[in-house]
Amino acid sequence: MKIGFIGQGYIGKNYADDFEKRGYEVIRYALEPEYEGNKEKIKDCDIVFIAVPTPTTPEGFSDKIVRSVIPLVGPGKIAVIKSTILPGTTKSIQAENPSIIVLNSPEFLSETTAAKDAANPFSNIVGTPEDSPKYKEATEKVLSVLPKAPYSLVCNSKEAEIIKYAHNGSAFVQIVFFNLMYDLASSMEADWESIEEAILADPYISNRYARPVHKTGRGAGGNCFIKDFAALVNKYKEVLPGDVNGHTLFKALVDKNCDLLMSTEKDIELLKGVYGREQ
Repeated sequence: MKIGFIGQGYIGKNYADDFEKRGYEVIRYALEPEYEGNKEKIKDCDIVFIAVPTPTTPEGFSDKIVRSVIPLVGPGKIAVIKSTILPGTTKSIQAENPSIIVLNSPEFLSETTAAKDAANPFSNIVGTPEDSPKYKEATEKVLSVLPKAPYSLVCNSKEAEIIKYAHNGSAFVQIVFFNLMYDLASSMEADWESIEEAILADPYISNRYARPVHKTGRGAGGNCFIKDFAALVNKYKEVLPGDVNGHTLFKALVDKNCDLLMSTEKDIELLKGVYGREQ
């Protein structure tokens, strides 16, 4: 099979690199000069993975770029959305593009370890907008080309989209919580190194984000956490408008994370891009 990739940021590039290493014929399309000439070749690819930006701004979440590149996929071919999109988006995109099959397969790559993560996934999730033999066949085809993982799940596309937000949202909450524990320990003149050692040894604590000072400062930053948590909060408010306590909890987490980021001047421009210049 010929495999296409739309988008060559750290996600699309590292997935494409892995497919090439495993012997697949790969076509890459992106706006960079070395890839922009491949635009028309995407239609000949059997499976096309889409990894383009889905920004959240003060105006809200945008899947505009994903929708703009979907028509590049050839009739009868399979589009697999790797970009993080709100629950229900895959089904909506499929309805707008009936000549192709649209699936959702969330990615779980960290920017600093993206090559390793792409080659060694802990799970392969494939979500389908429709339960039918045609989609089952497409799903099996996609799973057959993905790098092997210890866990695989086929579910509906809305579930796959929520799984991705649960992953990023969980990390966001952990980062904020461990920062609270760090401040409590510091205020009581407790040795954080001893506490962190115990946390890292505790099998019942998800401790990947247990280090309060990370990279350039404190708080949940980077290209995903700020924008994705903001999009998740907005979606939750839309779907569950009456859950006042839930809204209050989300707001407190966001406000505390913004305090942490600003206090250490970490990812300030990313923060402003999501919440505006006044944040």
